Amino acid sequence: MNNIRGILDQNAFRFENLDQADPSLREMVRKRLETVGPTSMLFYEEPLHIVKGEGVWLDDSQGRRYLDMYNNVPSVGHCHPHIVQAVARQMGVLNTHTRYLHEDIHHYADRLLSTLPAPLERLVLACTGSESNDMALRLARQWTGKHGIIVSEAAYHGNTSAVTDVSPSSYKTGSPPDHVHVIALSNILTAVDPAQWFLEQVQAGVKQLAARGHGCAALLVDSIFSSDGIYADPAGFMAPAVTWLQANGSLLISDEVQPGFGRTGAGMWGFSRHQVTPDIVTMGKPMGNGFPMAGLVTRDELLAALNADIGYFNTFGGSTVAVAAGMAVLDVLEDEQLITNAQHQGEYLKAQLNDLRSHYEEISDVRGAGLFIGLDLCNPHQNGQPDTSRTTQVINTLKHNGVLIGAAGKSGSTLKLRPPLCIQRQEIDLFIETLEHAIKSTSG
Repeated sequence: MNNIRGILDQNAFRFENLDQADPSLREMVRKRLETVGPTSMLFYEEPLHIVKGEGVWLDDSQGRRYLDMYNNVPSVGHCHPHIVQAVARQMGVLNTHTRYLHEDIHHYADRLLSTLPAPLERLVLACTGSESNDMALRLARQWTGKHGIIVSEAAYHGNTSAVTDVSPSSYKTGSPPDHVHVIALSNILTAVDPAQWFLEQVQAGVKQLAARGHGCAALLVDSIFSSDGIYADPAGFMAPAVTWLQANGSLLISDEVQPGFGRTGAGMWGFSRHQVTPDIVTMGKPMGNGFPMAGLVTRDELLAALNADIGYFNTFGGSTVAVAAGMAVLDVLEDEQLITNAQHQGEYLKAQLNDLRSHYEEISDVRGAGLFIGLDLCNPHQNGQPDTSRTTQVINTLKHNGVLIGAAGKSGSTLKLRPPLCIQRQEIDLFIETLEHAIKSTSG
């Protein structure tokens, strides 16, 4: 039995509690069950009916505003006018499949590839991060002739069949299959030398996968280990392991769906903080600011090897409208200097959280980089053990008081902070005030 609490399941509305829901929402939830079905989850103990978004704010059907501290999908802000206009304009001109020539995809590819290390020279566009990670697995296995994958213990990389195999946090029962080796990433906090510890974990994983007859095709990591609870530091701790891994014939797949596009404040890509060059970079969600757009960047020879054997196409990945959304996102990141804003506001947010930590023993740690920060909640009366129940209470108390947030980590006791990159200091101050109230009101 897997003891990792699902990152989505923890914060989900329980459909068996439908009769206790607000009457104004009950019929809508019932209709959802009857049409979409039980796999279409909802957040929070009482669901939200969101009808409008703007910047860092979301409005519900009753006119209540919520500060969004969680949603990395509209990364540059909900309903950003520049992106809305770009998508609408292109939709009115042409929106068709990707098997016709169109010059905009070349301009976009050149612009995006210029932000990545030189060996990463080819872009494949898709619609979701799951598709990108699925293709990354195929590329790595085709290139190396091996099947095994190393991941972290609470990782989430998507929901295709192959990608679910390498997403330990997705399992409500059971555990990943034999070809997946799992690193207990949270143990890095007690390591004397994190870089050496991580190197030894990767080496052990390669050895075990070889012993099982799979070999190691790739190390697949989200470079800030967000689902594990956000482990950003020390910057560079991945480098020795990656150097050794690549020298021994395996690949690094860097899943940038969450830390990419400037969120860490240290540049465009999360992996750059570790001074490594991945063999494959996958991306999604923030790429189109909520428009279904994703991608994969790699070396030409990896794609050529796959194409000689199977080939690949994606009907809507890289459509003219998707490219318009992606180009507009790059415009906003540059024009509004949002990567710099992520650095400065992230430093301020982290400092305020650490100040809060000095006053509340229930806060055991604050970690992260830029506008991607994790805050651990513990039970000080039980030797500082992770407090999953308290975390759930805090999340729902924050929601009740107008702030949206989520959880992460193998025990589900880490508050995961990922506000839109356009957040400003006054909004951070509001969050800190509301968080302090939530911690006080759930104590005892």
